[in-house]
Amino acid sequence: MEIEIIELSDQKAKFLLSGVSPAFANGLRRNMLSEIPIMAIDHINVYDNTSVLFDEQLALRLGLIPIKTDLDSYTLPKECSCKGAGCPQCQLSLTLSAAGPKMVYSGDLVSTDPKVGPADPKIPIIELKDHQKVVLEAIACLGFGKDHAKWQAAVACGYKNLPIITIKECDACGECIEFCPRGVLKITNNNLKVVDILGCSLCRQCETACDMGAIEVREDPTSFIFSLESSGSIPAPQIIIEAAKGMKKRANQLRETLTSLG
Repeated sequence: MEIEIIELSDQKAKFLLSGVSPAFANGLRRNMLSEIPIMAIDHINVYDNTSVLFDEQLALRLGLIPIKTDLDSYTLPKECSCKGAGCPQCQLSLTLSAAGPKMVYSGDLVSTDPKVGPADPKIPIIELKDHQKVVLEAIACLGFGKDHAKWQAAVACGYKNLPIITIKECDACGECIEFCPRGVLKITNNNLKVVDILGCSLCRQCETACDMGAIEVREDPTSFIFSLESSGSIPAPQIIIEAAKGMKKRANQLRETLTSLG
C-alpha cells in the first residue's frame, strides 16, 4: 500500500491511495464518515426564549454547529465512569444569553472549556428583534456519525479510481481536447499528451471524439483518489489517522475472535 499526498490542510485533504482493494478503500471512507467520535450539542436547557423560533428549532440549529473536539480530554458517555449520567469528563456545557435587536452567532456561545467551542464563530443562529431574548444552556458530548449527522467529522468525503489514459497512434487533430471538459489533454510539439491525470472524471468524451480510436480510458482497480473536507471539529489529517486506527482496531478484534473460535 502506498499513499501520495496531493493536498493537505486542516480543512481539506486529497491523497492517492494505491495497492489496495475496493473493499479497503470503501472501508476507509465509511470510517471517516461514521466511526470517528466528535463533539456536538446533544440537548439544551432553555430558560427563556421569546424569539420567533420554537425551542425544538433552536435545538436543531445548535446541534448542527461544528464543535472543536479534544479527543484526549473527553470520553464517550457510555465509556465514562459516570455511565452516561453526565460529568465533566464526558460532556461540555455551553451557555447562550442574548437580547435583541441583534443577530446571534455561534461565537456567542460561551464554553466552560476554553479549548473546546464552536469551530466557526460566524454561523448565524437566530435574529432577535426588539424585546426578544434567548437564554439557554447547551450540553455537548461525543458521538459517532453513524448515529446522527451532527457527529459526522468528515463532509464531502469520497473517492474515485485513478484514471489510466493510453494514447496510441495520433494525428494530433485536437478533437479530443475540444470535447474534454477538464482540460486533461494538451498538444505539445505535435504530440498529444496527458497533462492532468488527476483531473480526469472518466467521462470518456475524448475517447468518443477520436475517430481513429487512438485514445483508451480505463480505471486502475487498485488505486483511488480520495478527497474530503473537515466539518471543523477536528483537522482533516486527524480524520484520516483516526479512521485508519479504527480499521486496524476492528481488524485485530476480528482476528482475536476468529482465533478464539479456532
